[in-house]
Amino acid sequence: MGAASHSIDNKGDHLPREVKEILQSLASDWEDVLDSRALQVIPLKGAMTNEVFQIKWPTRTEKVSRKVLVRIYGEGVEVFFDRDDEIRTFEFMSKHGQGPRLLGRFPNGRIEEFIHARTLSASDLRDPEISALIAARMREFNELDMPGPKKVYLWDRLRNWLNAAMTLCPPEEVKAFHLDVIKEEISLLEKELTRDYQRIGFCHNDLQYGNIMIDEETKSITIIDYEYASYNPVAYDIANHFCEMAADYHTETPHILDFCKYPGLEERLRFLHLYLNSSGNEPSNAESELDQLLQDVEKYTLASHLVWGLWGIISEHVNEIDFDYKEYARQRFEQYWLRKPDLLGSSGIPSDCLAKGKKTSTNGK
Repeated sequence: MGAASHSIDNKGDHLPREVKEILQSLASDWEDVLDSRALQVIPLKGAMTNEVFQIKWPTRTEKVSRKVLVRIYGEGVEVFFDRDDEIRTFEFMSKHGQGPRLLGRFPNGRIEEFIHARTLSASDLRDPEISALIAARMREFNELDMPGPKKVYLWDRLRNWLNAAMTLCPPEEVKAFHLDVIKEEISLLEKELTRDYQRIGFCHNDLQYGNIMIDEETKSITIIDYEYASYNPVAYDIANHFCEMAADYHTETPHILDFCKYPGLEERLRFLHLYLNSSGNEPSNAESELDQLLQDVEKYTLASHLVWGLWGIISEHVNEIDFDYKEYARQRFEQYWLRKPDLLGSSGIPSDCLAKGKKTSTNGK
């Protein structure tokens, strides 16, 4: 999951010398920078996969600075995605004006253009005006014609991540999280959710508020951080976005989710209506398409819970970032078992999961 809110704290020592040298070389080409070595390093909070830093240099123009973003890849995260694929996606996005430009690369990270826009906060996702802009931008993103095969990646990802989790976890953790039954659950979901009529598009797969930026003047939305992007049913991408409304990664307890904040029916319908009509052409069967997408999105929230539940368990074992991954995973699995009977009309819920779920399913701050 992505980055990013500002925490002013100069921690230049975080950056390897090689990275500082690349940064100084970049800055030495900019005529307005006073001293390419006078760089300020500002860690950005909210990143759970990478370490992210804003770098700034004073310029000849008073009160104006040059800025770039440095992203240092998290340890062990190659278990989640292919870094070369992610870089290819990033470069494709840059060329098509969808995100920041790539300014430099080093073995365990990269330097990106700093976008002069505001990263959204959790509450922004509930703002009807901003939500409408997100819906339109998301539709545009989903319709990108990316190079490579256009096949659904969700089910392979779930199986790969389950295998990784089973390998990393001690037996007591496998038992506590019921990982031994998740394989069957993935097959069940794939069977229940795969439909010929579904729209497949290029999905971000992690559209949380920290991965969305807004230019306050032009009201344009930029989607950033494509680590998890791939082709998938667009209903899954939207479902994942809705689930992210339960999160606020900038509190004292960033891992705690409040599923009372999951959008209500009216809010979901509004978003889906805007999504479907953002291209300006209202489909002839608009009402039935909207109703079908609403149902599909709800079912795909189950896949989202499994994806991020497994992500949390793996991250607990491979990532050093200060975040309670295990508790985050527990909440996502809990939601899976709680919502499955309503959404699929079947249970098979491990009894201890349900007992805990009833007690804590609406955890707030």
